[in-house]
Amino acid sequence: MSEKLSANRTVSPNEAKAAIRKCLKKQRPVFMWGPPGIGKSDIVKQLGAEQDRNVIDVRLSLWEPTDIKGIPFYNSQLGTMAWAPPLEFPSDPEDTSILFLDELNSAAPATQAAAYQLILNRRVGTYQLPKGVSIVAAGNRETDKGVTYRMPAPLANRFLHLELRCDFDDFHSWAVQNRIHEQVLGYVGFSKQDLYDFDPKSPSKAFATPRSWVFVSELLEEDDVPDNTLTDLISGAIGEGLAIKFMAHRKVAKQMPDPTDVLAGKVTKSEIKEISAMYSLTISLCYELQEADRKKVKNWDSMADNFFGFMMDNFPTELVVMGAKVALTGYQLPFDASKLKNFDKFHDKYGKYIIQAMEG
Repeated sequence: MSEKLSANRTVSPNEAKAAIRKCLKKQRPVFMWGPPGIGKSDIVKQLGAEQDRNVIDVRLSLWEPTDIKGIPFYNSQLGTMAWAPPLEFPSDPEDTSILFLDELNSAAPATQAAAYQLILNRRVGTYQLPKGVSIVAAGNRETDKGVTYRMPAPLANRFLHLELRCDFDDFHSWAVQNRIHEQVLGYVGFSKQDLYDFDPKSPSKAFATPRSWVFVSELLEEDDVPDNTLTDLISGAIGEGLAIKFMAHRKVAKQMPDPTDVLAGKVTKSEIKEISAMYSLTISLCYELQEADRKKVKNWDSMADNFFGFMMDNFPTELVVMGAKVALTGYQLPFDASKLKNFDKFHDKYGKYIIQAMEG
């Protein structure tokens, strides 16, 4: 099943969310296929939060067939055997949860078979799934080096199938919203091929995925360990080769000016011209402007003016355009052209490129 899927149409995480919204509306079970670490579980969590719905996360790889149907017990009132359904399954008729069957194809064949009736008929034994509950499932492909079983055709036919691919733009949008460390965004922004380098044939236990780059971001939150220890930890997240490349980027990025000094106008020049380091500084500047806007800082327009001035004086055209696009679309910074001294110069020099970038 999954071997055929690998040659089929793929979708980005945002495209998957749009498709799953439709499936949720129509109460049609959907299965997400994809390699590890690209955000399958997070997509379901985001949709649950977006629709104000609880997500019931069931790891079917840990379940037995009887865990789905329930445990038999003697009903003394009726004098018959009855079944106690799993506690995880919703019992309130008004429940509108999303039942997320993760790692479904990692479950033993007998467990998958027990799920047939629940997925298509929304019931198993005497248990009836509440009308408002939706079903989403996910799993790795057989080629992804994980523990999987071939999905039986009768079960596969009960789903609509989507195969996910890693997408930098989707990751970048999510990373901006979730304040992923600027050094991580600076590095993967200019080494997009390093966002995801999973090779099922490689003996390496660590490899780069959006999930493992988030691990790296978390390691960078406090500068509390020496570089050799940090290199060891980052190697354990994304692999030794990428860790060495990232640490070289980090060494240069740390030499960039303090973003607060740039926005205050105390620093107007930078001698560092390494692209990924400049992009890291751009992300830091956007973070600072976003936080200042949230706090309603009185001199925000002056800070924004220094942001544009610094980019124009120090960055190549490509990076100025990208920085402005990220500030406008990613961070949605409320620039007011009438209050920016540098705006006319910026618009004359880069306006047409910004428009092209926004349209693209």
